[in-house]
Amino acid sequence: MDIINYITRQSHKPLIIIPVILMVLSLLYLGVFGLNEGIDLKGGTMVTLDVNPSTTSNQITDNIEKTLGVSDVKTSVDGSTATVEIPIDIDQVTFEQKFSNQYNILSFKSVGALLTDASITQIIYALVFAFVFMAATVFFVFRDLVPSAAIILSAICNLSIAVGGMSLFGIPLSVASVGALLMLIGYGVDTDILLTTRLLKRKEGSLDDRAENACRTGLTMTITALSAMVVLFLVVIIFIPAASVLEEISAVLIMGLLSDLLSTWLMNLGILKWHAERGGKH
Repeated sequence: MDIINYITRQSHKPLIIIPVILMVLSLLYLGVFGLNEGIDLKGGTMVTLDVNPSTTSNQITDNIEKTLGVSDVKTSVDGSTATVEIPIDIDQVTFEQKFSNQYNILSFKSVGALLTDASITQIIYALVFAFVFMAATVFFVFRDLVPSAAIILSAICNLSIAVGGMSLFGIPLSVASVGALLMLIGYGVDTDILLTTRLLKRKEGSLDDRAENACRTGLTMTITALSAMVVLFLVVIIFIPAASVLEEISAVLIMGLLSDLLSTWLMNLGILKWHAERGGKH
């Protein structure tokens, strides 16, 4: 049986609970294990080193952690250049005294607490305003509380699962990952508005026919974006491991787009079909 036909024409009451359970589990995992903060948020030291091309990132990480007595040092190597993130603020002179005989220091940057406070505040403002303006826009377009609430719930579900995945896989909260989360709001709302418009504003065909048409279009959009992010992630991992920003963005978007498939075509579709069958605007 055609999977799209099955998704759009079967009763969605049992299926709605699947993304809700994943959202709750993600939030519980996040509450227990927390979320790592990137160096640009929690502060620390970022050093670029000129190293022997045969030196691995693990060797550099172990050496720096053992010498400085710290943990959670992150190292990425690209040819003869290594980028090291140290989760503490260390004096440049001290670092040079300990490692000048082993590595040639190309750059040294310390990220202080002032940047940390400002960044976290800006992140909170960005996410709050994104949701506020999105909710206002959706309600203005559809003038109906149920589909507007369904779209907002779907966006919250996407972000919750994505952030839970960041905690599970150790992806740090950074300026790059926050940018990916904001992009994810746009990706998710895009398919949700497509679905809502096809179901509630168009009149040709039956409700199931309109749902199937929206599902085919929406899946094409999401799978295309998902494929592009998977390719980007693999290219970065294999060929340019030093590009950690691209790795974080693509990883967050992959998790978010996968959750969007569930929240849109199981939860949101089920809510909208129930609303339309009960006499909602369509």
